[in-house]
Amino acid sequence: MKVDLASLLRPHLLTLKPYTSARDEYSGSEGVFLDANENPFGSITQANYNRYPDPYQSALKSEIAQIKGCAPTQIFLGNGSDEAIDLLFRAFCNPGKDNVILLPPTYGMYGVSASINNVEIRNVALTPDFQLQPEKILAAADTQTKILFICSPNNPSGNAAKREDIQYLLENFSGIVVVDEAYIDFSSEPSLIHELDQYPNLLVMQTFSKAWGLASLRLGMAFASPELIAILNQIKPPYNISGLTQETVLAALPNKGKVEELIQKIKEERTFLKQELEKLPAVLKIHPSDANFLLVQVPDANRFYEGLIEEKVIVRNRSTVLHCEGCLRITVGTQDETLALLQAFKKIATY
Repeated sequence: MKVDLASLLRPHLLTLKPYTSARDEYSGSEGVFLDANENPFGSITQANYNRYPDPYQSALKSEIAQIKGCAPTQIFLGNGSDEAIDLLFRAFCNPGKDNVILLPPTYGMYGVSASINNVEIRNVALTPDFQLQPEKILAAADTQTKILFICSPNNPSGNAAKREDIQYLLENFSGIVVVDEAYIDFSSEPSLIHELDQYPNLLVMQTFSKAWGLASLRLGMAFASPELIAILNQIKPPYNISGLTQETVLAALPNKGKVEELIQKIKEERTFLKQELEKLPAVLKIHPSDANFLLVQVPDANRFYEGLIEEKVIVRNRSTVLHCEGCLRITVGTQDETLALLQAFKKIATY
């Protein structure tokens, strides 16, 4: 579907003159830098962090592009995926006028960002088995609907959405379709990054927080057309990714083979966790998962949740979430952590 980004953009941003940093005027790495009012004598640490970082993370994007099979101009890097989510609202949604479509149960920050930006939320529930309802989604949209958020694999259910349903929406939804692939590394489904050229209204989000084990660094990735990425770069803070984060991730990227080993290990532990939980009478249902967690139904989620806390085993209680009645969300841990969970489960079941 052909989408005119300018028609979706908030009108005042069409003439916005973005903040120009010193590094916009000269992007070289060598020279006498007297342009950014930095401390010329270095920092008080052994590392040299007295200079501002590359505002567009060029070296990092170049390496990520090779791994992901896209162009550097198709990548936006944010302070977590949450920054990209917020920037999408600020770029395309007029407060008090426009709306977005969310598909509960889903990741909570979509709704939080919508509320912060005073944007109407139109909820179209997933089916009880956590799949999309494309026709109902399209029926909920109108001329003021700017963004559709799809989480796949979904949080908190863990399953991947049907590929054909996502493609149908990309071809028929007249706004931006955000597909949040935070858990894609644990899924057998291929990423939609490879289809960016086919769908100009597609934006794919991924993260370094899960498979790469770099959650503390807060680095999220958004992949879209160069035109859409340029809009996000225009309105982002000038130095949104620290030099320390850029250096650390650059150093980690050559370890892709190690990451693949960790992903395989997590998948194996996910299978072990599922098999062991299925042996417990207190476990009523385990939902299919393409993520690094399981959604598990028990007879009394609140009792099990509180009991696990007493045993110092911390999970998420999702029992008040749509279609998740009686469910706990349990992250796949090490085998020792899984054994501690199972022991606590058996103890609570005897209460």
